[in-house]
Amino acid sequence: MPLPRSRRALVALAALPLLALAAGQAAAAPIPAPAPAAPAAPAAATQVSAIEDEVARALATSLTDSALRDGLRSATAGTAAGTAELGPLAAAAQSPAARGLAATAANADHRIAAAKGLGAELGPLLRVQLADPSMRAALDAGAAPLVATAVADDHARTIRAYDTAGRAHNLDAGAVPGQPVYLVDIDTAKTLAAGIAVLQREFGARGLDATGLGTKGPGTATPGTKGPDAAQAAGGWWATKISGIEVADDEEPWFKGAAEMFSLVTGFGQDGKVRVDSVAMPYLQYDGTVYHPNQILVNWSNYKYNLADVVLMEDDGDTNYLALAQAVAAVLLTIADQGAYIPLVNAVLAALPTSWWTDDPDYVESWYTLARNSSGRLNGARGNGWMTVEPYFVQQF
Repeated sequence: MPLPRSRRALVALAALPLLALAAGQAAAAPIPAPAPAAPAAPAAATQVSAIEDEVARALATSLTDSALRDGLRSATAGTAAGTAELGPLAAAAQSPAARGLAATAANADHRIAAAKGLGAELGPLLRVQLADPSMRAALDAGAAPLVATAVADDHARTIRAYDTAGRAHNLDAGAVPGQPVYLVDIDTAKTLAAGIAVLQREFGARGLDATGLGTKGPGTATPGTKGPDAAQAAGGWWATKISGIEVADDEEPWFKGAAEMFSLVTGFGQDGKVRVDSVAMPYLQYDGTVYHPNQILVNWSNYKYNLADVVLMEDDGDTNYLALAQAVAAVLLTIADQGAYIPLVNAVLAALPTSWWTDDPDYVESWYTLARNSSGRLNGARGNGWMTVEPYFVQQF
């Protein structure tokens, strides 16, 4: 199935199986995948989408206020991305309608953070932007805008938008409307960074020795425990570096935009226990685009064996990072080191909430048997993406 480009976050789960094929030893059979787990909490997709829809209607009815309307038009025209934080924008408008909208946005920010398993200290999460640059002329000419949310379902035929009277309108998802449309969504770059922190904390608290490998951006890494094997060398350690990566091409609906990605790298640590390392991929925003991040994916000194499985996933803004960490940890902690290669991909995918297996394709791609000496282009198992990797020695000062 081709990968739809999502405006929000693409999530990547990279699961490292273990390898220790001693001379003459056959590989162990893959671990049977358990039945898909039920969501640990009410589906975040429903919660986040419903909250955004409420805010979209509230914003639409507030646009009868000329000060707020003009402020929004100016704010979304004054940034390169054409986006503005909704709460601060409303608070700055200094009118009764704007103050009511600011309160609604602040409450929604807290509810969204809770639905995604994040802390309340993140600050403003909701953003608003003009859906398409071609709408600017009509907006500047005084055309009344509609307000919609960028729905999670990339295959939606229509999206719902509201006018200033609060009436709902169904817009064709396949054609850019002639009337200006503002889109309400969340700052997925901010929630991704916070989600990575939650994953690291929760995996670490459950004894999975999580580290934030690559969370600082391309070409960076957080070294973990250094083991005595060949992956650890005098004065440094061996890694696998991504020199190129692309996800499959598909037409992007007008109501979508850039995505966010991250990885979880999991395998057996030097102590023989399962560990999970998180890898942020903030650069991987659009399908059909080749990126050259020179980013470290795996720090092999953290692991006992030298094969990896990579599972790429997308987050349409609905991912509950706390529930994800709890579900994955609950499965991985049941797996013991058997002294031979054990693929963990099926176990990780089976741990995902059932809401991730709907029309919204959160599961994107898989790469099996990534080894420490892997080099060159690796096509994904689903045909939805590829990456070029190479061994890389991280020299210590």
